[in-house]
Amino acid sequence: MSVAKVTEITSTSEKSFEDAVENGIDRANNTLKNITSAWVADQSVSVKSGKISKYHVRLKVTFVLE
Repeated sequence: MSVAKVTEITSTSEKSFEDAVENGIDRANNTLKNITSAWVADQSVSVKSGKISKYHVRLKVTFVLE
């Protein structure tokens, strides 16, 4: 039997939502072991001078406990 935990993280990118997700997973992988899945719980943008300046995502990351 395995036990999993879900943690919530936020990540940003100046390029795209997809890049923000990849940045978040890459960073989580440095700290968490056995990541099995993630889903985007929320996404938003920052706007500066009428243009998108940053993409933000809130991720829920699932990992299996040892």
